[in-house]
Amino acid sequence: MERRHIRLAYHSAALPRLLQTLAAFALVLLAQGAASAQEKPPNILLIVADDAGYADLGSFGGEIQTPNLDALAATGVRFTQFTTSAVCSPSRSMLLSGTDNHTAGLGNMAEFTAPNQAGLPGYEGHLGDRVAPVSGLLKDAGYDTFMAGKWHMGEEPDQFPAARGFVRDLTLIPGGGSHLDDMWGATGERQLYTYNGEVIRALRPGFHSSVDYTAAIIDNIAEHRADGTPFFAYLALQAPHDPFQLPDDWRDRYRGRYDQGYDAIRAQRIARMTALGILAPSATVFPRLAEVPAWVDLPEEARQQSARRMELYAAMVEHMDANIGTLIGYLKTAGLYDDTLIIFLSDNGPEGNLSSVGPPWDNSDLADWGAQGTYIQYGPAWAQVSAGPLRMFKGYLSEGGIRTPLIVAGKGVTGSGRISYAVAHIMDIPATILEVAGVRHPDVYQGKPVAPLLGMSLVPVLQNSRDAVRSPEDWTGWELFGNRAIRMGNWKLLWICKPHGTGAWQLYDLQADPAETNDLASAQPEILARMIGHWDDYASKNNVVLPNRSPVCAKVD
Repeated sequence: MERRHIRLAYHSAALPRLLQTLAAFALVLLAQGAASAQEKPPNILLIVADDAGYADLGSFGGEIQTPNLDALAATGVRFTQFTTSAVCSPSRSMLLSGTDNHTAGLGNMAEFTAPNQAGLPGYEGHLGDRVAPVSGLLKDAGYDTFMAGKWHMGEEPDQFPAARGFVRDLTLIPGGGSHLDDMWGATGERQLYTYNGEVIRALRPGFHSSVDYTAAIIDNIAEHRADGTPFFAYLALQAPHDPFQLPDDWRDRYRGRYDQGYDAIRAQRIARMTALGILAPSATVFPRLAEVPAWVDLPEEARQQSARRMELYAAMVEHMDANIGTLIGYLKTAGLYDDTLIIFLSDNGPEGNLSSVGPPWDNSDLADWGAQGTYIQYGPAWAQVSAGPLRMFKGYLSEGGIRTPLIVAGKGVTGSGRISYAVAHIMDIPATILEVAGVRHPDVYQGKPVAPLLGMSLVPVLQNSRDAVRSPEDWTGWELFGNRAIRMGNWKLLWICKPHGTGAWQLYDLQADPAETNDLASAQPEILARMIGHWDDYASKNNVVLPNRSPVCAKVD
């Protein structure tokens, strides 16, 4: 992947007097062309972090050094009520389609499809043909379309990124694995990668996911920018998804920073979130999980190991940010930054679930953690830190699992450093992209009828012409692993199985109680009934099939 540097040389010469009139006319045409060029659709850079928490970034209250993302936040808009699905592939299917994941083909993660869901529409386990991917629509509209990173939406050739509208790619096809050049999966299998649609057998020696995916995007933009065609670049980073693996000179970046423990760090983050305006001063805080001991009660060796896990996680986040900075720096140097809309988000909440298969969690000496062949996670205690005050983490439809950072900056964004409290959803991203690109979402795509967009464009919020895109009566639904949720205005209906839920409907006022600590189901029976009606409507419209087997529920009722 050699980076190409394109230089354009301009030559001028004296014109004979007889041609001066024609030259003047040509200058008028050139001026008109320049004005037209200014009105061309913007470049679009979509950056997705994998499992980053709501409170990890500095601009959202975290102590981790993220200067490049914080600089984007300082010139753009931070959304404090942006929601996704609670796991990777359902979120990504909604991100590219603008439809519900049950329509897009990822009603469940392919890895966890239950026996009673197998073979049903909406549970294909890949991005299906009932949707029109935004990548394909932009490609057909004349955009150059590039992808680098994690796909997780189908492992057959006709499901690869190259078949879904990306003309160039460097892609990890499955849902995770090593960040390094060994192409190693969680259970020891060799992971599948593609380069420009073709399966590749080896990665560059010294490969690191954050470095090489970013470099691939830069190379693709550099190679294709000479003709001025706008680009859509999808940088789907693996970081900070486990295993936490880093170049050697990054592994000790946070040595000693977390020795005070998760209880203290979480309290500090929540205080900063309040000071920044991310949280209201009255915001509730979900208590430490019952299975997580207080930091002071941990033996010294356990504290050292726990702190080390968080050190590596923090370094993963900063390393990710540094590479994003490299990409943004390239856009500025190349004169592309001012014409680019940049969107950054995380695909779900932080990972607090420990692997029950594959390599053992502590599979090396502490000094080797973060190196090739190690599989380090940080568990529920630090995941609660990453989620800030919110309830639970990845895998759960509580706010800690689905509320993530969203930063939008660049072309078309009015104001600097604004915070938006608008309720937003990952399905809104395709609607926003298509509007700024001037591309209509079709009824038929590649000869087949496709589902309409369910997301709402965030352009009015980005232009600071409206504070919200949804009315208090608009509602959105979720289902994952048998757990369910409905959001309408500030109200949230939530069903989470035991032991982390009640196995019954709960009702929360998220404005007063973002941490979901005060169940109002008994106190608000009319609202409860109305919200349950919305759930029934959601399940019917999206052909939801509750699984008879779930990775987070012992039993689904």
